[in-house]
Amino acid sequence: MDMFDLPADRMSERRPNETSDRRRSVTAKVRAARERLTSTSGTRPAFDLELARIYAHNRLSALAVVLALAAAITAVATIWIEPRVALTWLAVVLAGHAVVVFFARRFQRAERNAADIRIWRLRFAAAELVNGLAWASIVILLGQAEIASEAAQVVSLFVMLVGVAVATMLAASIPAAVFAGTLPIAAIVIVVYSLRGGAASSAVAAMTAGAEIYFLLLAHRLYRNTLETLEFRAEKDALIGELEQAKANSDDARRRAEEANLAKSRFLATMSHELRTPLNAILGFSEVMKSEIFGAHVTPTYKEYAGDIHDSGQHLLNLINEILDLSRIEAGRYELNEESVNLAYVVEDCRHLLTLRAKNRGITIRESVEPGLPPVWADERAMRQITLNLLSNAIKFTPQGGEIRLKVGWTASGGQYVSVADTGPGIPENEIPTVLASFGQGSLAMKSAEQGAGLGLPIVKGLIDLHGGSFSLKSKLREGTEVIVALPASRIISALAPVPEKATPARNRAETPAAALRRAG
Repeated sequence: MDMFDLPADRMSERRPNETSDRRRSVTAKVRAARERLTSTSGTRPAFDLELARIYAHNRLSALAVVLALAAAITAVATIWIEPRVALTWLAVVLAGHAVVVFFARRFQRAERNAADIRIWRLRFAAAELVNGLAWASIVILLGQAEIASEAAQVVSLFVMLVGVAVATMLAASIPAAVFAGTLPIAAIVIVVYSLRGGAASSAVAAMTAGAEIYFLLLAHRLYRNTLETLEFRAEKDALIGELEQAKANSDDARRRAEEANLAKSRFLATMSHELRTPLNAILGFSEVMKSEIFGAHVTPTYKEYAGDIHDSGQHLLNLINEILDLSRIEAGRYELNEESVNLAYVVEDCRHLLTLRAKNRGITIRESVEPGLPPVWADERAMRQITLNLLSNAIKFTPQGGEIRLKVGWTASGGQYVSVADTGPGIPENEIPTVLASFGQGSLAMKSAEQGAGLGLPIVKGLIDLHGGSFSLKSKLREGTEVIVALPASRIISALAPVPEKATPARNRAETPAAALRRAG
């Protein structure tokens, strides 16, 4: 759907969301760019620190494996070189690896910050260079051996592959350390065997060059994967932080809402008492004046004024009662006084009460009640208020000469329903949520009907929800509105089956009292 096809209200909701998302995205990009500019590696400083930590952890955790490899290579090398020389190479390798371990342990124990990462990376690269030269020295020893057989060339190639592979896997999180640790080994192998000449030596040099390129590419791939993992983890942590902040804001908003609701309840309780006291006096005295109990008015207009005062006071009292009822429903403090209720009788009684008002407006009420409806377990006052509110709304919004259809019957699930349908102006579909909200009124209803507080339908929905029932509103413009409230089947009171009498034995039924006495005697 094109943006210009959207309603104006949906477009207004969409624009702030898009603007907020765009602003958040731009802010994140600017922050990331600023951090990359201040970093020595082009990544975020926090990532630089984490990458160095990964390097130190890898080097320390692989200490035993590296020492075992060095010892194995030393044992194999004794075939072509003197054991004393081989052990000397082992000592050099151990010394080179000790430099790497020293800086790794010192890095883990020191207090680190983003500003020192560049220095530590240089230290790690220098340590890897020393370690790489130590490993490459055996290639020189094997190349200068008196018996330089093909097996020695294979061992040299093996040493190169092991050294480059170990440096690549353990130092992949710091690219400079990978270059410093692998290039000396590969360069020495290439130089030694290129100077010797011969097809086998040239093959070893070529394979060494290819292997070095491969491992450098592998190191770059591992580095990118590690960096992406850190980025994903940072995004996850940021999302968790936003969710925690949103939860904190939600809890704070809920707390403020509860405080506001409590203040509202206190205000309504206070105002209901303060308003009902003078209202009772107004209603009582206006009733006396309207009925002319103490004598007729000198001016007949005073009687009309007294009637208007009484009607206005009664309207205000009804409004206060509706507000209090809605407040109790929303606060969950409305208590149902449940009993056996004949729903058809309640609906008939409410229709009778409002028949005169409907006739005055020229409206016909047609009632349809299915026969044989059993009673329901419900609050009679609540069911009466539901019916009165629905009928009052229908009368209010039905034009002169209109018709109201009132139905009571069975639902498909075995419950009972009350349906009130009118021939009024109807409600636009986008205004139905407004009508169902507290104090909400539709635009067409305000233009064509009497003014009201907009509490009738919310109270109906709240009361039927307390009974575990359902509320349905269907409306079409210029055709009318139908509201259906239904009670669940669990509230239907079914007639109990008669209790069967205990059967009397045939011998006892046939035996007379006199015979029983003789048998007992």
